[in-house]
Amino acid sequence: MDLQDFSDITKAADKGRNDFMRLGLALLFIVGAVIYSTTLGHVSLPMMVAAGIGAYMAMNIGANDVANNVGPAVGSKALTMGGALIIAAIFEAAGALIAGGEVVSTIRSGIIDPSLIPDKAAFIWIMMSALLAGALWLNIATVVGAPVSTTHSIVGALLGSGVMAAGFGIANWSKVATIAASWVISPLLGGIIAAAFLYFIKRTITYQTDMKSAAARIVPILIALMAWVFTSYLLLKGLARIWPMSFANAMGGGVAAGILSYLVLRPLIARRAAASENNKQAINRLFTVPLIFAAALLSFAHGSNDVANAIGPLAAIVDALQTSGDSIGSSAGIPLWVMMVGALGISIGLALFGPKVIRTVGNEITELDQMRAYSIAMSATMTVIFASQLGLPVSSTHIAVGGVFGIGFLREHLKNRYAIMIAQIKAHHPEDDQPAIDAFIAKFSQASVAEKGQLLQDLKLRMKTLQDPAHFSKRERKELRQVYRTELVKRSLIMRIAAAWVITVPASAVLSAGIFYLVRDLSF
Repeated sequence: MDLQDFSDITKAADKGRNDFMRLGLALLFIVGAVIYSTTLGHVSLPMMVAAGIGAYMAMNIGANDVANNVGPAVGSKALTMGGALIIAAIFEAAGALIAGGEVVSTIRSGIIDPSLIPDKAAFIWIMMSALLAGALWLNIATVVGAPVSTTHSIVGALLGSGVMAAGFGIANWSKVATIAASWVISPLLGGIIAAAFLYFIKRTITYQTDMKSAAARIVPILIALMAWVFTSYLLLKGLARIWPMSFANAMGGGVAAGILSYLVLRPLIARRAAASENNKQAINRLFTVPLIFAAALLSFAHGSNDVANAIGPLAAIVDALQTSGDSIGSSAGIPLWVMMVGALGISIGLALFGPKVIRTVGNEITELDQMRAYSIAMSATMTVIFASQLGLPVSSTHIAVGGVFGIGFLREHLKNRYAIMIAQIKAHHPEDDQPAIDAFIAKFSQASVAEKGQLLQDLKLRMKTLQDPAHFSKRERKELRQVYRTELVKRSLIMRIAAAWVITVPASAVLSAGIFYLVRDLSF
């Protein structure tokens, strides 16, 4: 055995020990939730099982769903992985505990009709089966590195156990159809809006000859827009349960925050831009601090909203077990300990298992920098706000990932278009006049967008007088074909993530139906 073999074995052993430690800590949290549930009065086996499953579900939400909030910031290097985990864990827990609400719907999104559930025992098993199935599906998706919708997972699970309990008539199929529509609507909207933001930034800043002056003018506007959108999002989504506010008032609050941030930040950004170098890397650094705030605010809003996916069914089970009679309420109060299970579980799951999906979103789909991450964050926030007002079914997970894909495909398009421009330059120069070609390309690269178009037009007009215009050599044609095939988005991930999205509802439904079939005859 040589030294390299020994090194490989050591690395594999270290990885195995780390995996074992993560699993041990996760199991410790689940056991802790189960033990705590026994201190609440009489010892109840269903309560203990529900507490353990709820803790497991919360950890899987943290491991998979939170990647959308911090993945782009990590991929752009605005945040380190450790910094992102700390910020997300703190703000996810704060959002869940401060603004998570005191009451949740026991039947998520009206997906099944509670009046058709046979009895309370069936209701408890429906909820427990859905909770476990949703958690198992999120766990599977996390293992393969596919970001999926937590809401879709729990909705599909409720659908499966509900149908198994009372037949197909219990399901609200129109609601299922709207969820299926979101598989297309969400990523398309996310991709289009993110690409539009990035293209605007390129046209107004990075395609300009004097990027420093352009950044001094445009970046304060972009950050003010971010302040407006994120403040509105926080008021509408993150603080809705403790501070209800109309859409108009939330938008007004966002506008006020945007104006204030513009007035405060404009001189600061102007000074920083003036002291920076005139290149893209320096301009990127102007977006770093806003991205950190964006990750924190998105995590807070996510914790306040999606914690219900973990604790909603658990709260419903607790309420049913502690309420006398056979009636099934449409809502359930959330005890503080149940909220703590959701908040801590999301944070622990994120810290232990979140990096895998964060790397998928932030690094593996396409290369991100701060400007691209800014565009994705704006896309995710704006789409959720306006789609919710229009009643469009969208998923924040699908929007964010669609935004990453949209950024990548825009980069591919722009790169290929630039290659075509270079090809036109070469086509209108004599093939053996390489110094002239190099000089023109250098001038062309430094020109603004409008100047580039004028340079190409002038070049074509001049070369029309040549009797024997230049043409591509065979080698140049081969090289250009390779350029046109350049891919900046990993195609294999498109198929993997799209497949995971499409099968989330049916997969969690089948899992939940199977679990309910196995446990429905058990008595309390």
